[in-house]
Amino acid sequence: MSKPIALVTGAGTGIGKAIAGELLKAGYEIAMTGRRREVLEAAAAELGGDVLIHAADIGVADEVDALFAAIVAKYGRLDLLVNNAGMSAPAVPIDELDVAVWHQIVGANLTGAFLCTRAAFRQMKAQDPQGGRIINNGSISSMTPRPHSAPYTATKHAISGLTKSSALDGRPFNIACGQIDIGNAGTDMTSRMSRGVLQADGSTAPEPTMDVRLVAEAVVNMASLPLSANVLSMTIMATKMPFVGRG
Repeated sequence: MSKPIALVTGAGTGIGKAIAGELLKAGYEIAMTGRRREVLEAAAAELGGDVLIHAADIGVADEVDALFAAIVAKYGRLDLLVNNAGMSAPAVPIDELDVAVWHQIVGANLTGAFLCTRAAFRQMKAQDPQGGRIINNGSISSMTPRPHSAPYTATKHAISGLTKSSALDGRPFNIACGQIDIGNAGTDMTSRMSRGVLQADGSTAPEPTMDVRLVAEAVVNMASLPLSANVLSMTIMATKMPFVGRG
């Protein structure tokens, strides 16, 4: 039996790199994408294994189409898309937010996920056997925002809508779609949390993080289900982070 084929976006660093690594261990053929080829190459060398590296800006439709064409040319199909790529915005009051920053965050976090989902649907509907799985990286911020996070929160809230619409529209074609909402995975991007981050009451406090590998393992567990079953939504978070109740 041939290995399943997975595409991970934003795979050069952090959560994306960890997910790619765990999928490799689980027996997947991996395609890694991100905007910087040199970062992808360094990540692939660290992970080992024979992976497809294709640099792309997933917010640009033509680049997404070229990415999927490269995957199909090499592997012939796609079984799993992990929409991981995204970015955060500077924590500034909404009335001080530059509209260019808004468009940048929307392009990276939402438009990119849509374009990759659209391309995945086209491929998964056309291939034989038909179908596949899409896992979106959401955020607990989609449910409970941090202060001064309007663009990030809005895009992650929209990802939840994209997930549910994709899960519904994928039913006739054996395409399953779910979402993982992550709270404080330990990456370079969250290293500042140990020094203290702004809280809803105006104070600044350090926050616990968790091993990013645990997130990657959770994604592999979601992906390992047969297409007749789906984890529509999963939350994985550092147990003691201020999120549930009053923190």
